[in-house]
Order: sequence, then structure tokens, then C-alpha cells
Amino acid sequence: MTEPFYAISTPVFTVAGNREGALARDLVRLDVEESTEGLKHLHARFHARGPDPAGGSEDQIVLYLDGRVLDFGRDIHVEIGPLGDQQAIFDGRISALAASYDEGQAPEVSIDAEDRLMDLRMTRRMRHYESTTDADIAGAIAAEHGLGSDLDLDGPTHDRIQQWNMSDLAFLRERARLLQAEVWVSDDTLHFKARGRRDGPEITLIRGRDLIAVEARADLAEQRTAVHVTGYDAAARESIDEEAGLDAVAAEITAGRSGPDLLEEAFGERVSYRVREVPLVASEAADWARAELLRRARRFLTVRGVTNGTPQMAVGCRLTLERMGAPFDGEGWYVTRVRHSWDLGSGHRTRFEAERAALGVRQ
Repeated sequence: MTEPFYAISTPVFTVAGNREGALARDLVRLDVEESTEGLKHLHARFHARGPDPAGGSEDQIVLYLDGRVLDFGRDIHVEIGPLGDQQAIFDGRISALAASYDEGQAPEVSIDAEDRLMDLRMTRRMRHYESTTDADIAGAIAAEHGLGSDLDLDGPTHDRIQQWNMSDLAFLRERARLLQAEVWVSDDTLHFKARGRRDGPEITLIRGRDLIAVEARADLAEQRTAVHVTGYDAAARESIDEEAGLDAVAAEITAGRSGPDLLEEAFGERVSYRVREVPLVASEAADWARAELLRRARRFLTVRGVTNGTPQMAVGCRLTLERMGAPFDGEGWYVTRVRHSWDLGSGHRTRFEAERAALGVRQ
């Protein structure tokens, strides 16, 4: 069987379990965006002038405002891709409806929707946890919202953690930031994982074929050769001073030179002291120092690109880039932000950001 020379990728909408072909017909623009912080967001605009679908009038009316198809809280599922190979890019619920009118133009109706993390975003609490890990906290929050949990993260057991007037989502993001974990939801399951344990498809993108526009950058400005985290252990009555150094980055790379290595070679030792959080035990300090060094090291190389529509791309994908030049070619790129867009002029476009910890070998 031969592959088609040209394939059209048109979004397919399912609302409240029903396939809604009219939405695809009337679509003006679609944007679906996600990042490593979690909470996927959809915005879509539709032409909204047409005959009354209920047959009550022969006059043209403004569509989609009667609640028949689009309404608050409705489940909405979107797929995109060539016929027979569509990929799901959004599952969530409608949270906003809007109408816009411009003289000489057909009226438009737009919607916004968010995935199940919206429930966590809108739930604010004041409470504390005792003798628990960050993964245990994530599991407890997932259960409270009727979500399953997929937890895979190493970290210390905390004597006491306070959630002080924060939403559940903001609180989880804060816990994840300290350990460089990632939060997302799929199939009614809350995932709370270390980056290296997040599964994602592997994609190869070639400049001049898949990549319409791309910019890659290697920058030492935020790199550090070591990170110190200090605190005080009241139980042991001793100070805490933990350091993460170059060996913490070694596991992130398989080839090439890391940012901290090149920084030390080009400019000498550069150490960062983290003072925003105060650890109460040494294990907390060690984990936080390692996470901060990794956060910086992972952003040594960054890339922003636009493809001619890559429906399978999502946060967590591993990219291999080709024809980018020796420092940027190769595997090891990790996708941190994705936006799928569709409009009448360009069709499907995928905009992405990715990062990598090691520079390739110059020719």
C-alpha cells in the first residue's frame, strides 16, 4: 500500500460523547497548549452564522449559543492528523463561551477548555501533611479528586509540609519544582514523575523537511558548576550544607559536553547558593541541590521550532534533530512545551520548545 502524496489534517471534535462534524466545518482557529507544569488548555473559534438547527426559523441565526452542542462543563475531545491516523491532542471540559461581532464579518463563537487539572487549580486549601513524601502527597490529592495516580519519584520523607492557602495544582507544582518532577493528567490519571521516568514517543525532525522554522541556542549564562543548599537540623542541632556538582549531570548525557563542564573550562568555577527554601534535614537539601543543578544544566541547549503538523508530539517526547549543525544535531532533546494550532490559512502547525544538557561535537 502506497502512502498518499498529500494528506489534510483537519481537527475532529467529540462533545459529550457525540462526534460533531459541524464544529470542524465552522472552525476558524484552534490552539491546544501544554507544558511541563501541567494543565492543558484549548481555545477554539468558530464561524457562527447559519440556519437554525432546530428548524424553528428560516432566518440565519447565531449558532452554538443555545447549549445544544457547546455548554459549560461539557466534555470535549479533539483529534488531529491525516485520515486514519488521527492523534488525540485534548481531553477536557468547556469552561468559557464567548461571542464576537464585527461589522461586515460573520459572527464568531469561541470556547476555552481545560483538562482535569482544572479541578486542582480551582481547589484552594490550608492544611499540613506529616511524615510523608512528595509522591505520597500527590497520591492523596489525586484520590481526593477522583483521579487515579501514577507516581514515580525519589525524594525525602518530610517531617511536616504545609499547604498554605494554595490551590492543589499550585501546591503540586511547587513540590514538583523542588525535585524537578513533572505533573500532568491523562485518562483520568494524575502523573507525578521524575523526567527520566516519563514515557514519550521518539520523533525525528529534519530541517528543510519537517521543520518550517527553527532556532537553536547554547547559553552558559544560567549554568553553574555546583549548587549549595543550606539549612539547620533542629533535632540534631547542627547546620546543613549539601552540594550537587558535575557528577549529578553525568547521568543526563550520553555524548558531548555539558553546560557545567564547558562553563568551568571557559570561565572557571561558578557556584550557586539556594536560599529561597530552608531544608530541615540533610536529605532534603541534597535532593533540592541536585534538582536545581539539573534544572540549569538541562537548559544549556534550547530549541524553538515549528513543524508542518506533528500530531503525535506532546510534552515528554524525545526528539532527534537533523541538519541543524553539529552542535545541535542528534538525539537527547526533551520537549517541554507544545502548541498545536490549526487555521484556515496554514492548516495544522505544531510549535514546540525542547532542551538538552549536552553540546554536540563540532566538526
